[in-house]
This record gives sequence, C-alpha cells and structure tokens, in this order.
Amino acid sequence: MKRSFNATAIHALWRLLSGWRLVTLWRLAGIASRVLYAVSRRERHVSRRNLELAFPADTLAGRRQRVQQSLRHSAATMLELGFAWIGDPRRVEAAIVEVHGRELLDDARAENRGVIVLAPHFGNWEVLNFWLSSHFPFTAMYEPPKIADLDPVIRHGRERMGAELVPTNSRGVAALLKALKRAEAIGILPDQEPDWGSGVFADFFGRQAYTATLLPKLVARTQARVVTGVARRLPEGQGFAIHFLAADERVYASDETTSATGVNACVETAIALDPVQYQWEYKRWKKTPEEEQKIPDFRRFRLYR
Repeated sequence: MKRSFNATAIHALWRLLSGWRLVTLWRLAGIASRVLYAVSRRERHVSRRNLELAFPADTLAGRRQRVQQSLRHSAATMLELGFAWIGDPRRVEAAIVEVHGRELLDDARAENRGVIVLAPHFGNWEVLNFWLSSHFPFTAMYEPPKIADLDPVIRHGRERMGAELVPTNSRGVAALLKALKRAEAIGILPDQEPDWGSGVFADFFGRQAYTATLLPKLVARTQARVVTGVARRLPEGQGFAIHFLAADERVYASDETTSATGVNACVETAIALDPVQYQWEYKRWKKTPEEEQKIPDFRRFRLYR
C-alpha cells in the first residue's frame, strides 16, 4: 500500500513538472541541491571521494564547488524526468538545440553496421534516449524499478518515441545482437558496476574500476561501430546539446581488459565536456581487486567508508 501511494505521488509530481520550463527546473535544482548538500552526508561524501580521485589537483574550495555543482545537475536530471518521459514531444525535441557527431551513426548505418552507443550517467541521459529513439531504431536494456507501480510509467516514457526495452539477462543480450545485425542502434550503460563474474578491473581515472565485459562480446559477433553519446545540459536551463564521440580504439580489442579500459577512456572523454555534469555520487569504485582476490583484510582497501 505504501509503495503504491509513493508511486502515485511520484507520478503526479512528474506530471506536474513535465509542463514547467527547463529554466525554472534548473533554478529549483539549485535549491534542491543546497538542501541535499547540507543534509545528505552520503551523497556529499561519495561525490567528494570520487572527485578527489578524478581531479587530485583541485583545491579544497574548488572540489567543494565541483561537488555542489554536480549535485545540482543530478537534482536537475531528477526534476527533468517528467519533461523527458511525459512532456509534449515537440517541447522535448525543441529543447535539443545542438546535435554534434550524428554522422558517426549515419555513416555506420550506411555501411550496414549496427551502432553501440555508450551512454554514461552524464547530463540528462533520458533526453539522449528520447533523441535516439526518435531518429533511429533503438534498443536498450531495462531493469524495472524497485517501486513496481512505477514500471509502466517509466517504461512508457522510455518507449514512447519507439525505443524497444529488453531485460537485463541472456534474452536481452540476444535481442541486442539481433538489433545490431539489423544495422540498428543499441544503448549500453558503460559506467554501471556489474555483478561479480560479469566484468574485469580496468583503469578509470587512475584507479581500477570493475567494468562490464558485454561490449567486446557484442562487437566480436556483429562488427558494430561504437560511439559515446551524451545529452549535455546547456547553461541556465537553456536546453541540451547532444554529442556523439568516436570511441577509443581499444574498445574493439578482443581482450576483455583492454576493451574495458577503452570503455572507461570513452567515459573520461565524455566527462571532459563538462565534469560537473557527471553523476559523481555513484559508487563507481565500490568493488576492489583485493576483494576479488579474497584478501582477508580487503575492506581496508575500499574507497568509501
């Protein structure tokens, strides 16, 4: 009953915010992020730890500013979900004022090759999904939310422009392979830590991060082209710029560690577009090589306390 009530309230909030202007949502995100910074030790602590590793040359004041700005972008993404999933498609399309690198997708499809879009948690990835599924046959993996009553809302929002969502299991992988063989586009989250046994450790900002190994398997069986895709938020809520970036050549390696290193390099390149738009509050380095090796005191090697 409680979860059903929560789902109803969240859906009502998304529907309400779906009609608001992006500039208003950006201002509201400023208020929300200040509250989040003040009261949520976890979000503040994890963001700071991640940024310490990624940008060690920052001053304390500079790092604090990055944390605050990053939390504002994360808050903006949450507030923009109704806009991306429920808002008038004409408004969403109009908010995408720049598209860079589309030729990477067009050229691959002209060669009858599928396209694997690496979509890190940067900017507003739901806007990226909207654009991709509006312009290309597009398939992506989908894991239902913890609040089950929200599933039809989220699924409809992500599929409404034509995307096909498939489960995060062997059946979903088979669907991705079929889409690539049809010279279509698929989306993969390159920066989500996989379960043990589904990844390898590879360098990410100078520290070993457990990284999924699905990509080299897909490339080897389809000869697909790989690109990185993000929807960068323009200043002061003025819309979005879509960027498609050529992938690091190592992603095509058959060796899983080499390929995973290339994937992480792609994420780093995307982050460089505007580092504060990355979701730094995610525990990207939660798993450690010492834990995989079952070293007795592996806990002391953890980045997050």
